[in-house]
This record gives sequence, C-alpha cells and structure tokens, in this order.
Amino acid sequence: MEEKKLVRKMGNRMICGVCSGIADYLKVDVTVIRLIMVALAFTSIGIIFYIAAAFLMPEGEF
Repeated sequence: MEEKKLVRKMGNRMICGVCSGIADYLKVDVTVIRLIMVALAFTSIGIIFYIAAAFLMPEGEF
C-alpha cells in the first residue's frame, strides 16, 4: 500500500504548487481546489492559508 504524503507538486503548479499538491492528496481535480482557493482568497483566511502552506508543505516530485 502506497503511503500518501501532502507535498507541493512542482510539475503542475501555477504559483507554488499548493493547490496541485492538495488535489493530488485528496484525489480530486486541481481546478476544483483552485476555484475553492480563489473563493477563499476574498477572505484573509484563504490568503494566509496559502502562504502558510507554501512555506510548510515540503516540495514533491514532478
């Protein structure tokens, strides 16, 4: 059984790869995660979460 890890995906990224990594971890389309992040960006919570995740999530493979 393969162990799932939450990492930033560098191959399918637009800014830092956070949304791509979350989508891969949750096995959903990256567009869905990006739309959720855009909706959350209208609140300060979404922006803070993205910046924190960009610094805390380790880089993954391509």
